[in-house]
Amino acid sequence: MLITLYTSRIVLNTLGVTDYGIYNVVGGVVAMFGFINGSMSSATQRYITFALGAGNRSNLQKVFSIALQIHALISVLIVILGETVGLWFMYTQMQIPADRMDAAFWVLQCSIASTVIMIISVPYNADIVAHEKMSAFAYISILEAVLKLSIVYMLVVFSYDKLIVYAFLVLAVQLLICLCYSRYCYRHFEESKYHHVWDKSLFKEMTGFAGWSMFGNLSAVLYSQGLNMLLNVFFGPVVNAARAVAVQVQSAIQQFVSNFQMALNPQITKTYAKGEMHEMHKLMFRSARFSFYLLFLLSLPILFETDFILTIWLKTVPENTVGFLRIMICTSLLYTIANPMIIANQATGKVKKYQAVCGTILLMILPISYVCLLLGCPAYTVFIVHFIMEASAQAARMIMLRPLIGIRIKDYLIHIYLKVSVVAILSVILPFLVYESMDATVLRFFTVCAVCVLSVGLVAYTVGLSSNERAFIHAKAVGIYNKFLQK
Repeated sequence: MLITLYTSRIVLNTLGVTDYGIYNVVGGVVAMFGFINGSMSSATQRYITFALGAGNRSNLQKVFSIALQIHALISVLIVILGETVGLWFMYTQMQIPADRMDAAFWVLQCSIASTVIMIISVPYNADIVAHEKMSAFAYISILEAVLKLSIVYMLVVFSYDKLIVYAFLVLAVQLLICLCYSRYCYRHFEESKYHHVWDKSLFKEMTGFAGWSMFGNLSAVLYSQGLNMLLNVFFGPVVNAARAVAVQVQSAIQQFVSNFQMALNPQITKTYAKGEMHEMHKLMFRSARFSFYLLFLLSLPILFETDFILTIWLKTVPENTVGFLRIMICTSLLYTIANPMIIANQATGKVKKYQAVCGTILLMILPISYVCLLLGCPAYTVFIVHFIMEASAQAARMIMLRPLIGIRIKDYLIHIYLKVSVVAILSVILPFLVYESMDATVLRFFTVCAVCVLSVGLVAYTVGLSSNERAFIHAKAVGIYNKFLQK
């Protein structure tokens, strides 16, 4: 997370606001096609984890090989779309300075290649997560962060067009990380060694699951990259740079929580595969609450001191970045609670109605935002629309999930929404008083950060956890303290 934030600052300063905006919006053209892969990624993760949970090893081998075949077909499709629709959109619809079109072309080519590599690596990533080998995932992720840090140094050293150099270096890192994931799987998981098999019914089942997931992923891409391009059409690449900076901060803190959830997601699927519904519900509640507390712990200081942090972090802060970031963090907090519901629905395999309803709600973000911008609303309006529609989608998720896994809406409201709301409200009071009583200085920044961490930690521990959870954490803390004393 720290490396990501540091490298974002250097890359922005080295490339400049315009080139940084171009890189993000052109790369977004390819990311728009990524919804095809995103849907298949969900299917791959679900079927591999379900096979492990059910203890069906022969089916596990078949699932992995079929998944690789499907992802290879998706790669071919992405290349075709990128080299046709992607090129057309870039040259005819985007606001890119004429003297930067050649650089934008190479950014697009590198983005297509990076996406293909990412697609091929999905089954290997899914296999590692399904086996819950989080140490391997952590080490490879740290390697990726260090490599991205080295990109910053190389970007400063090279005198050639820095936007093109950056695109090729990111592609090289993507390739190396893919090789690391595949090599680890080859050495530790027998099913990851590809065998040419063909199972028409499994292929149809997995693609059917992916087909409806694709609808939900399409909506996610449209409100993400679609909004990015909409902002480019109405306001130009400078606003794209502001959004890109906000996304970098949001992604850095969100990734911290996503990795925590990644450790819980396979367990939610496996408990469903075993028919342990009560245990599944408890895992969902804990995943949602703990994820919210972690993200809120990281986000609250940023929400208070957004101006100060961005000013210190970046030499040049693109206009609108502060407003964008604050709204996006609030949306991330809301979405964090939704993750266990999404994983639980995927575990059931009954995604048709779920994806159709939630996808339709989220698809409305783009046309509503378009109308708002046509009416002259400011750029940040699109992120407010996103927040409102995400809240609507969450209500729909709870209603549809109830009959699928036997969970009561009342329990979800009490065990999750009520607890996180109380924690959020009580945690804000003390930091707010400190923030309002001090002048905007470095001392206030560190004081507010310290008070935020203490306030969220204390309130979450006393109010946000059950008595059993507090006892568990206390026992763990005592155990760690005793081991430390022994050393």
